Amino acid sequence: MRLVEGETGKLFRSNFHDRFGRTVLIMKPGLQNTTGVDNQMRQLVYLIENAILNLPEGQEQMVWLIDFTGWSFSTNVPMKTARETINILQNHYPQRLALAFLYNPPRIFEAFWKIVKYFLDPKTFQKVKFVHPKNKESVEIMQSCFDADNLPTEFGGKATMKYDHEEFSKLMVRDDVKTAKFWGLDQKINEDAAKES
Repeated sequence: MRLVEGETGKLFRSNFHDRFGRTVLIMKPGLQNTTGVDNQMRQLVYLIENAILNLPEGQEQMVWLIDFTGWSFSTNVPMKTARETINILQNHYPQRLALAFLYNPPRIFEAFWKIVKYFLDPKTFQKVKFVHPKNKESVEIMQSCFDADNLPTEFGGKATMKYDHEEFSKLMVRDDVKTAKFWGLDQKINEDAAKES
């Protein structure tokens, strides 16, 4: 499941933090490659948990960067998926989202947004920032949160970022080991393996 959901790089944890040390999740809805809502939500929860695992001590929130390159109504997230994503964030991870930057959304996205925003509670709604590269004020909001040297070029920064599914998968496997250790599951796995041998 995770392999297919992660193939295109439509959602992944970045290799950089924002200026406040917050983990950054990058979403690229234009790279949508599946239709199964359940698997998409499992992948979302897995990556939210992974983002939390990778927060530095004293930091409890994450930032989302959403790149609309290639987005169209044909790659549009179905309303059910959008509602379920909002449900997960608001009801299972309240206060974990610091900000969500919607970078360069096309004008046709505004119709979709007009519907989606009614599912957001006011606190979450305030955390969503539209960033248009030609709008100085919105670009300044991005710059206040990110060092341009770390921020990928597709978000107006200077860093070159290329999603490598194989490398990202290896990173997730290493983090799965960290997660197992955190929850004490590594001992159980070792005990179960010892019983079987």
